[in-house]
Amino acid sequence: MAQSRIAHITRNTKETQIQMELCVDGSGLAEIETGIPFFDHMLTLLAKHGLFDLKVKATGDIDVDYHHMVEDCGIVLGQAFKEALGEKRGICRYGFFLLPMDESLARVALDLSNRQAFVYKVDYQFPMVRDFNIVLVKEFFQAFANEAACNLHINLEYGEEPHHIAEAIFKAFARALDQATRVDPRLGDALPSTKGTLSS
Repeated sequence: MAQSRIAHITRNTKETQIQMELCVDGSGLAEIETGIPFFDHMLTLLAKHGLFDLKVKATGDIDVDYHHMVEDCGIVLGQAFKEALGEKRGICRYGFFLLPMDESLARVALDLSNRQAFVYKVDYQFPMVRDFNIVLVKEFFQAFANEAACNLHINLEYGEEPHHIAEAIFKAFARALDQATRVDPRLGDALPSTKGTLSS
């Protein structure tokens, strides 16, 4: 695919101010500043394991709660991928990965279909990593699926330690998204659909 698949998104609300740069065909470089160290770690893992170049500069009301920042970054990331991929000509479209992280095992499947659907089956006993509640991981991926208009399924097969659970999910998502966004040279400039269109 000759055209660079990049996006620059700015989103400003009364709750958060986010600037994001994305290169789909990157090398895993990440510059992440959200003011939430654990979340920065997760976004860095996403970039590294998806081989996406990702810059995020975000400020907001994290002194009140982390919810707005995490959800809004999911919104902007979804918008960035949708913009960067354009009509999605020549891409593989589907991605799947099963990823172990110590005692945890996460499974992610996605379809860049232009049709939003989100299934999240993740159970755990302890939700906290320091002051970060991994309940917010669901909010991030729900927001991403909404804005990217993709079909995203996330399942935790098993896991106990909350850091390992979140890390397994983010890494599996990154690998699945990398697969789905890859260009298949056999497709040429065709859309990956028998209908000749991806429904919006």
